[in-house]
Amino acid sequence: MTDSYRDKGLRAKLVTIIKDKGITDDRILEAVGKVKRHLFMDNAFIQFAYQDNAFPIGAGQTISQPYTVAFQTQLLNIQKGEKVLEIGTGSGYQTAILLELGAK
Repeated sequence: MTDSYRDKGLRAKLVTIIKDKGITDDRILEAVGKVKRHLFMDNAFIQFAYQDNAFPIGAGQTISQPYTVAFQTQLLNIQKGEKVLEIGTGSGYQTAILLELGAK
C-alpha cells in the first residue's frame, strides 16, 4: 500500500480532530500525522482508516481509536529512549505511535 496525498490529507484532518478534543503535545500530534494508520487495516476497509474511531480488525481485536491512543500517550509523557512495555490485543497502532516518539 502506498501513502497517497489523500492519505496524508486525511491524517492532517485527523490531527486537527484530536487537537480539537484536547491533545496538546505537539510530538504526539506530529506522530499521529506520520503513522500510516491505513497500513494496519485490510484494504476492504481503508475508507475507515483515518476516522477517529476504533475499528474491528478480526479475531476480537481492534485498531485503537486515535484519540484514545493520543490521550493515553499524552498522560505517559514519553521521553525519547524510555522503555515502554505495551501489552495490547490490537493492531500495533499504539506501539507505532510510541516508537515514533522515540520509545523503546
